Order: sequence, then C-alpha cells, then structure tokens
Amino acid sequence: MKQIRMKNLITILLLAVLISHVSSDGSDHRYKDSDSVPLYANKVGPFHNPSETYRYFDLPFCIPDHLKEKKEALGEVLNGDRLVSAPYKLNFREDKDTAVVCQKKLTKEEVAKFRSAVDKDYYFQMYYDDLPIWGFIGKAEKEGKDDPSEYKYFLYKHIQFDILYNKDRVIEINTRMDPHTLLDLTEDKEVDVEFVYTVKWKETDTPFDKRMEKYSLSSSLPHHLEIHWFSIINSCVTVLLLTGFLATILMRVLKNDFMRYAQDEEASDDQEETGWKYIHGDVFRFPKYKSLFAAALGSGTQLFTLTLFIFMLALVGVFYPYNRGALFTALVVIYALTSGIAGYIATSFYCQLEGKNWVRNLLLTGCLFCAPLFLTFCFLNTVAIAYSATAALPFGTIVVIVLIWTLVTSPLLVLGGIAGKNSKTEFQAPCRTTKYPREIPQLPWYRSALPQMAMAGFLPFSAIYIELYYIFASVWGHRIYTIYSILFIVFIILLIVTAFITVALTYFQLAAEDHEWWWRSFLCGGSTGLFIYAYCLYYYYARSDMSGFMQTSFFFGYMACVCYGFFLMLGTVGFHASLFFVRHIYRSIKCE
Repeated sequence: MKQIRMKNLITILLLAVLISHVSSDGSDHRYKDSDSVPLYANKVGPFHNPSETYRYFDLPFCIPDHLKEKKEALGEVLNGDRLVSAPYKLNFREDKDTAVVCQKKLTKEEVAKFRSAVDKDYYFQMYYDDLPIWGFIGKAEKEGKDDPSEYKYFLYKHIQFDILYNKDRVIEINTRMDPHTLLDLTEDKEVDVEFVYTVKWKETDTPFDKRMEKYSLSSSLPHHLEIHWFSIINSCVTVLLLTGFLATILMRVLKNDFMRYAQDEEASDDQEETGWKYIHGDVFRFPKYKSLFAAALGSGTQLFTLTLFIFMLALVGVFYPYNRGALFTALVVIYALTSGIAGYIATSFYCQLEGKNWVRNLLLTGCLFCAPLFLTFCFLNTVAIAYSATAALPFGTIVVIVLIWTLVTSPLLVLGGIAGKNSKTEFQAPCRTTKYPREIPQLPWYRSALPQMAMAGFLPFSAIYIELYYIFASVWGHRIYTIYSILFIVFIILLIVTAFITVALTYFQLAAEDHEWWWRSFLCGGSTGLFIYAYCLYYYYARSDMSGFMQTSFFFGYMACVCYGFFLMLGTVGFHASLFFVRHIYRSIKCE
C-alpha cells in the first residue's frame, strides 16, 4: 500500500514539473542574420500596483498592421499576461538607427489618457525571445512645485534596444528611453507625435544556458544574502532556545509528575489524583463539531502536502525567474491532484471519532478551503472586470478551472473519502474515557483561548518575519526571489517552533485540568496565520506604495486566503504534535 502511495506522489510531482515547464515557451531558437525574432508586448500598469495591469494597447500606442495574440498557457493567464505582437521589428543582428514606428495625431482624450498614465508611474513590459523587457512610458516633473497645476508631464517617443547575442542566439536585451525626445502632455490639446526606435546589436561570450542568471542576481547579492542568513541565524537561535527551554521544563516536570504518580499508586490507591493525571478519563473525549475538526485536518494536510511539493519544484529549479505562470500552474495542478489526501485524512479521522455522516464530512472538506477562495475570486474578478484589468480571467480560463475542479479534484476527493472510510482504523487512546465529562475548573483569563493563541503565534512569527518581507516584496512588488533553499530552512524552522509551542501550551492546559485541548491545540498552532495577516496591514501601509481600490482589494483579499491556508496547515501540525505528546504521557502512567 505504501509503495502504491509513493508511486502516486511521484506521478503527481512529475506531472506538475511537466506542466510547469510547458507553461513557458522555454525558447531555444537559433537565428540567422535578419531573421525575425518574436517580440510581444505584454502589459502596462502603475509601477507600485503589481496587480493593476492593463493590456499594452489600452494606451494609444502605435498598433501594428497585423495584430496577433499569442496563445498562452493556464499559468500565464492566471499571472495576468496578455501577449500580443509588438509594433517594433527587432530582426536578428540588424541594427537600426531611428526607425519610425508610426506618426499619429493624438486627440485630447488620448493625451489625457497618456498624461494620467505618466502621473501614475506607468511602466510597460514586453518579451523578446522570452526575455523580459521593461521601461517607463514617460516622466513627470513635480520637484520644487507645490501646486499640481504647475506639474509637467512628458511621454517618451524614442526607445533604444541594446541586444547582446552569442553566435546564433539572443542572450540579453535592455531598453533605454531617450530623455531628449519627449512629448509634452501637460496641456489638453491635440498633438502630433512620431514614435521611433533604435536597435544596437553587440556580441557577448555569455553562454545561452546562463542568460537568465542576471535576473536572479539581485536576490543573491552579498548584502541580501547577509540579511537572509541573519534571518536564518535569528530563527535557529529562537528554535534552540525554545526547544531547549521547553525540553528542559517538560522533561523535569514530567519526570516529577511520573515519580509522584508512581509514589501515589504505591502509597494509597484511594488518594485523590491531581494535575493532568486527574483528567485521564476525559482527555481523549472526542471534540465538539467533530465533522468540522476532521475536515480542517484533511484540508490542512492537503495544503501541507501542496507546500512540500512546491518546495521540491522550487529546489530543482522549475521556478526560475520569468518562467511565466509556472508557479500558478503548479499550484492549480498539485492542489487538484492532492485532493484525495484531504478526502482520505478527513474521512478516516472522522470515522475514528465515531462520526456517522461521512458524506457530509467529505462535502465540508471539499468546501472548507475552496469555498472562501472561490468567493474571494468571484469578488476580485468582478473588480478586475470593472477596471478592465488583465487580472480579470477570460471565460474560457474559468471554464478550464471549473472542469479541473469537477473532473479531477472532486473525483479524487471522493475516492480518498471512500478509501478513508474503508480503512477501518480505530482511534488509539491509551486511557478509557468516562461516560460523563468532568467540570473544568475556573481558570485565569490568560489561560483562555485568545491569550494562548497570541502567545502561540508570536514565537513562530518572530522566526519568519524577516524572510516575510522579501517574499512580500517579490509577490507584491518587482523584486525577484530565488533563494528557495533558505526559504525551505525557514519553513522547517516554522514547523518545529509551531509544534513545540503548541505541545507546551497543551501540557499547561492539561496540568490546569482543562481537558478540552483538541480545538485549542489546532487554534494555537494555526494562530501564526493571524500574525501573518497582521503583518500584511503593516506591510501595506508602512513598507509599500500600493494604492487604489483594486490593488487594496487584491492584496487583502488574496492574502486573507493565503493566511487562512497557513492557519489550516499549521493548525494541523500543532494538533498532530499535541496528539503525539498527549498519547505519550498518558501511555507512560497507570490509569485505572
């Protein structure tokens, strides 16, 4: 059975790798002199709002005679890419000196549209032989002017392309905007404009297989590496101190508990029990809302498996910079293929908790994460449609995702549920549960759920918060993140700290004779997700320049889904660590 499961996991991984690689062209074209090299215009948008992007020709640029849309993979569409043929012709090793793209008369409305774009710091993005190109469309002169009516706005008319080649392959491309050829957009009036461009080719020794390295250098600079390693050291120190402290305290306390309980048994069997042994008849009493609890564990396990697979793909180099849409494709495919894990874990655990309606539990498992994500997507996609942004998914893409959910996710979820129901495993409890629950004593306020969650979430968050900034700057900015090995170490540290702090709080809860630890351990383990969402507020208002309703809704909407996923995943880790600990300590004593 284990070999079959392992083969299935390997198949999932290989499929994800294959589809991720297919999501990008992986261009390996060889060219001869004057051959046409594909150049696609992608999108434009405010530099500080990464989610708010529009089609390149939404602005009144020169449109080529034969406008051709590039067929894109699922991940590219999810990434907001909308590639169309660009008006520039950059033939292989063919220099051009001030070639005219087009001459046109801009109307007042078109001037106003360009001026608004310049005011919002619009940039454009293109792809040349699968190499990304960026540039700003204009500049605004605002320095030293207090009155907005005195601001000056200019559009760049001249682009220079500097291209490096090695034999018959394109290696690198850069753009420069000519600051001497500007079009004044300050006034609302019709203007004549001539868009021109220059192409310069130069030979280089850089081999083709290293042409993408320059895009990952920024995150590998010594300064950034030093900060990353500082983050690792900070996290490791936190882990060592925490684990050492908890291990010492728990071992000493447990040793004293075991000795005291052994002496009590030898001295008098009638002596009243105290502490965590006192509640041995209640500690394995099944929790309230067992169906929801089992569904949360199933979804959390699926998300944990998904995260591990994503890390595997990252570590083998699938997510290299500007492999367009690879991450989104991998997320969709792996989530769909791992839904059987959620069904199996949820139904199996639900049956162990003596649940009867396993079909309802399976439906709850399928909707627990997908339903909030779907509702968030519907709202944000509506916002994107209202803005006419490229983040709005085409109807065909939505149909593909629905078909994946219907034909892959749902059947695998049901198959996993059937397998879990037929596994017929029993819950392993070392102590018999009494018929009636004991009353929980009155406890001080700091032993209630919310203060315990705050304490449990703070330590794991403190171990990862430095690395969080770089992840946010990559996902919600224009920085490139490629040091996945360090990120994986931080993730392992996060899991260890979450497990240890949850175990410690579970012990203190049991020692206070509070036997309702099931949900508490899950909530304490997952509380780091709430801290990450709080960090989102800090990052948005203090560390970023994002603005506008669309960008704000996209940032907080999708980050809410991500943090909810972390809550489920880390809650599952915390509960399983606590369950292992509780079983161990009650197995070590004699309970009548």
